[in-house]
Amino acid sequence: MKFGTSGLRGLSEDLKGRASALYATAFGRYLLDSGRANSGDTILIGRDFRDSSPQIAVNCVDALSELGFFVVDCGTPPTPALALYGQQENAACLMVTGSHIPADRNGIKFYRPDGEIDKHDEAAITAAAAALDRSGFVFTPRNGHAEDRSAQCLALFSDRNAQLLDKGALAGLKVGVYQHSTVARDLLVDLLAHFGANVISFARSENFIPVDTEAVSEETISLLKAAAEEYGLDAIVSADGDGDRPLVTDETGLPLRGDVLGLIAANFLGAKFVVTPVTSNSGIETAGDFTVIRTRVGSPFVISGMQEASAAGRNGVAGFEANGGVLTASIFSVNGRNLRALPTRDCFLPILATLSLAASSRQPLSAVASACRLPFAAADRIENFPVETSARLMAHLRAGFDNLAAFLQPIGEVGGVSDIDGLRVTLRDRRIVHFRPSGNAPEMRCYVEAQTETEAADLLAAGLGRIRQWADANRLTA
Repeated sequence: MKFGTSGLRGLSEDLKGRASALYATAFGRYLLDSGRANSGDTILIGRDFRDSSPQIAVNCVDALSELGFFVVDCGTPPTPALALYGQQENAACLMVTGSHIPADRNGIKFYRPDGEIDKHDEAAITAAAAALDRSGFVFTPRNGHAEDRSAQCLALFSDRNAQLLDKGALAGLKVGVYQHSTVARDLLVDLLAHFGANVISFARSENFIPVDTEAVSEETISLLKAAAEEYGLDAIVSADGDGDRPLVTDETGLPLRGDVLGLIAANFLGAKFVVTPVTSNSGIETAGDFTVIRTRVGSPFVISGMQEASAAGRNGVAGFEANGGVLTASIFSVNGRNLRALPTRDCFLPILATLSLAASSRQPLSAVASACRLPFAAADRIENFPVETSARLMAHLRAGFDNLAAFLQPIGEVGGVSDIDGLRVTLRDRRIVHFRPSGNAPEMRCYVEAQTETEAADLLAAGLGRIRQWADANRLTA
C-alpha cells in the first residue's frame, strides 16, 4: 500500500482483505488520537464502480464501527459530492476508489471533518498502519451495516451545481455523455438536461473502464470521435472513475487539455489567485487576470498552496490540476449566489464553465480552446513501467548535467531545468519536456510543450521513446 498524488493505492486483491481494514483502523485511530474526531462521531463512506470496491467499503465500515464511529453509507457518489456532504455534516470521509488506474488496483481517499488529508496526515496514517501491522492486527469481519444516506449526499451536490448557471444556459448545445463506468455519469446527464442541453448518452458499461483524463488513450479518442460524428455533437463530457477529473471534447471528439478546462473555470469564477502544479501549461501565467502559484503534482500540494494563500489574507483563491480537476478555497459569487469553498478536485465546475462559455460565445469548443492562446501541450504515460525502473532513470538523470544532456541529445539542447516534481527541462529552442514517475501507479509520465500541435506530438513521441530506449539499453523491464 502506498499514498500517491491523491489517496492510498494498492492491488485490489490486497485491499479486499486485511489491508483496507488496517488502513481504515489507522485512519480512525489517527482521528481519535489527534482530537479531530470522537468516538460516536459520524464517518461517511462512498465507493466507485470497481468490482472490488463494495468489499473494500464493507471492510472499512466494519473497522470503523469497531472503533465506535457511526458509519454512514453514501453509495456511489462522485468524490466531490462525498467531500461536500462531509463538510456539511462535519464528518470524516473515506472514498473507495482507484480513480483512473486499472481495475486490478484500487485505493482509498481520506477526508478529515475539515477537508482532504494532507501530506502530514498521510505520514501519520502510514505510521499508525505500520504500528498496527507490527502489533499483529487481526481483522474480524462483522455485518458491514451502515445507514444509507446516498440520496442526501447526491441531492446536496446536485443543488450546488444546479445554481452555477441560469436554467437555459446550455440551450442549443447537443452534448454527448460518455458514461462508461464513472460514478458521475447519471448526474452529468441530469445537470446538462437541467440547463437545457440536448443530451445523448452512450457507451455505458457495467464493467469498470479506467479513463485517465490527463492521458486519454488512442482507443478512447477514436470512440469519442466516432460518437461526435455519428450524433452531430457540439461536445462530449465525461469523468474518471470517481468523478473528480473532467473530460471534455470539442465538436470533433478531440479532448481538451485539463489545464485549459481549469483555466476556463478560473476565469469563470473570477479567481484572483490560482494554484496549479508545475505540469500545467506554462502559458497559464499570462492567460487570466490572476496571480499563479506553482506546486508539486497532487491535490494535497495544491490544497496546501491554497491554504497558504488564504492564510496570507488573499481572497478569490482557486486551484486546478493538469488533469482538469478544480478546487476552491474561497467563497465565490457565481450567478448571483455564493458558492461554498470546496477544496477537493471537482469535475462538474470545469465542465459546466466550459460548456457555458461555448454557449454564450456561440463558438465551437475548438475555437474556445484556441482563444486561450496557450502553447500546444501534450502528455502521455508508459504503463506497467516498474517503480524501480522509474527511480533508477530519475536518479541517472539527476546524477549530473552530462547524463541529462546525453539523454536528451537526440531531442534538443538543454537550456534550463526545474526539479520541483520530476525533471522539467526547457530546451534552448523553448520547447519543454518533463519526465515524472507516477506517484501512485507503475507508470512513467511525459509532458511536453511546443509552438505547434505537430511539434508537441513529435516531442512527446521522442520523449517517451528515449525513456523506452534507456530502459532497454539498461536491460530493465518497461
